[in-house]
Amino acid sequence: MSLNEAPAATAPEAVSTDTASRALQVWLDGAFVDADSPQSPVTTHAMHYGSSVFEGIRSYALADGGAAVFRLPEHLERMRKGAELLGIRFDPAQATEATLATLRRNGHRDAYIRPLAWCGTGSIGLDVGPQSQHLMVAAFPTLLHIGGEGARLAVSSWKRNPATSLPPLKLGGAYINSILAKHEAKRRGFDEALFTDTEGYVVECTGANVFMVHDGRITAVEHRDALPGVTRDTLVTLTGAELRAVKLEELKQADEVFIVGTAAEVARIAAIEERRFDATRVGNEVSAAYQRVVHGEDATYAGWLTHV
Repeated sequence: MSLNEAPAATAPEAVSTDTASRALQVWLDGAFVDADSPQSPVTTHAMHYGSSVFEGIRSYALADGGAAVFRLPEHLERMRKGAELLGIRFDPAQATEATLATLRRNGHRDAYIRPLAWCGTGSIGLDVGPQSQHLMVAAFPTLLHIGGEGARLAVSSWKRNPATSLPPLKLGGAYINSILAKHEAKRRGFDEALFTDTEGYVVECTGANVFMVHDGRITAVEHRDALPGVTRDTLVTLTGAELRAVKLEELKQADEVFIVGTAAEVARIAAIEERRFDATRVGNEVSAAYQRVVHGEDATYAGWLTHV
């Protein structure tokens, strides 16, 4: 099936969790299909220009045997804003039901969820009006971006897309910026890239926000070009971290540095260029608190969970 020949829309369904004999299923324009079965025409607009918007969302297994998606409304509201800018129709209520149905369909509890809305066929000009529009939701067994031993950051020679040119939302085409920075860092033997601006202020990593610890005080790096991360907001709420601009030299003088994001969760930084960080106490405490919240073990934040 090609993406410009979508099935008729139907309501997302609740399904059995017995998926042992079934291939990974994705929700596509109102119906479930095998993840490897759709084919995208070579004239797909998003393929040429990156005219898409996406989110990265997580679900977690709960102690009672169920599962819950963490801060689903906040993720989908951010996606709605990106879709609106591109003129893509997006219904958060439909995306919510599609997300929950996809998790049920695949029997996932701990999962990384990727909703994607994009412009399809109709024209390969820059005008996004004539194209077909599509929405899919896929879910995958959890895979972390950053290992537990800590990542080594390279300061990128590339600068983050300025917010005056591209809004800090999850627009598909904008992530070429992150790909270039990460590719450069990997070639230099590092794990991840750190963006700074022309004045030496820290922005963020390629897909995660930055925190630092100095004398036990936690600071969340603030920069207008950085994505307003849902995980970042969560940890600011949990820790009462100070929000302010931070220069690279100050970051290097911190006792601890960690980065946060839906996929990375709370990941310690072992080094920034030649500067090594050995302390982990505060970061470990923050990570443990975050895990209690996302797994439903802290009743104070139960409202952040959407049960599957």
